[in-house]
Amino acid sequence: MMAVLQLAWKSLLNRRFTALITIFTIALSVALLLGIERLRHDARQGFANTISGTDLLVGARSGPTQLLLYSVFHIGNATNNISWKTYKELSQHRKIAWTVPISLGDSHAGYRVIGTTQGFYEHYRYAGKRNLAFAQGRPFKDVFDVVLGSEVAKKLEYRIGDEITLAHGAGKVNLIKHDDKPFRVVGILGPSGTPVDRSLQVHLHGIEAIHKDWFAGSPIPGVRFDAERVRNMDLTPKTITAFLVGLKSRIATFRVQRDINEFATEPLLAILPGAALAELWEMMAVAENALLVISVMVVVVGLTGMLTVLLTSLNERRREMAILRSLGARPGQVFALVIGEASAISLIGLLAGILLLYLGIAGLRPWLETEFNLFISLGLPSHRELGLMLLVWLSGTLIGLIPAQRAYRNSLADGLTIRV
Repeated sequence: MMAVLQLAWKSLLNRRFTALITIFTIALSVALLLGIERLRHDARQGFANTISGTDLLVGARSGPTQLLLYSVFHIGNATNNISWKTYKELSQHRKIAWTVPISLGDSHAGYRVIGTTQGFYEHYRYAGKRNLAFAQGRPFKDVFDVVLGSEVAKKLEYRIGDEITLAHGAGKVNLIKHDDKPFRVVGILGPSGTPVDRSLQVHLHGIEAIHKDWFAGSPIPGVRFDAERVRNMDLTPKTITAFLVGLKSRIATFRVQRDINEFATEPLLAILPGAALAELWEMMAVAENALLVISVMVVVVGLTGMLTVLLTSLNERRREMAILRSLGARPGQVFALVIGEASAISLIGLLAGILLLYLGIAGLRPWLETEFNLFISLGLPSHRELGLMLLVWLSGTLIGLIPAQRAYRNSLADGLTIRV
């Protein structure tokens, strides 16, 4: 057996240029396959960990996906708001431990502004109950303090102490700005890979303050309150967009959810964030599966290229096979020789593909984190990845059966007679 493997290796060295091209093709296809698999896995993990530690998410009655999109991912808008009176009443529920109100509707340079309380930094969790961490500064305290997500600070090049102006609405182009009431940057959050990176957070009183001289979504003609005058007004919100809920005991989750959904004063919807995230991801499963199919097809193309090279070289190697027969090699050994070459090419291509994948991740990781908030791990291969690697190697070895069968038949037919 060792003699056959040595012959296979020497044969590959003799045809090293063709073998290297084939190995490179397989390496690229394997790197793509494993890269997409790792991207799929890490993206799914990051998506599922966008919000954790929150038992219920409550908003105006709509649909679970819509509520999740506008309150957590800041995509779209709420169909309605929740009255402050209702929020305060529900926050006193005997089974609720804490609540964090969220008010949306304003923006800055295309980034959403979240009106909330300091409880947001205490109770918002992601990636297995990790807290939001401050890279610089502190949480907001004053009415006109603002905290920036990591992407906002980086893209807009803001620093602690800078003054910014909020705009009404969530678009990138805003015609109406609250330029008479600027906010001062007091904190910058570290990257979390969540939508919080692309947001600004202010106190609920700040949201109320900039709208004191507004009515029905527009400035009141002839009325203008400056920032100092607004500070002395009652800044209790009238409505909020949604709120996060933490329970004293998870056993009560469905009971509290039912109480909120059946709340008599106004129509509300309470959802389990984890279940809603899983449902939303399933809606995107078509794109996920399409990427996987494409990568599998690329591997198939790479292995087909190897098959083509082996078949093409058979006629050129009939003299080689005949000489081996003359030296005492049996047809079965010729068969094993070709199988060994296919297996070796597949294995070397697989290993090269793994190396290429890790080099690619190491090189592209900072860019992916900065531009797309994708955190790709450099850890050891998962069980699924190991399964894919084994499948690629076995497929390459099995594909070698086709040229091996032809080489076997040729060696039987030719003997020492060389056909030219």
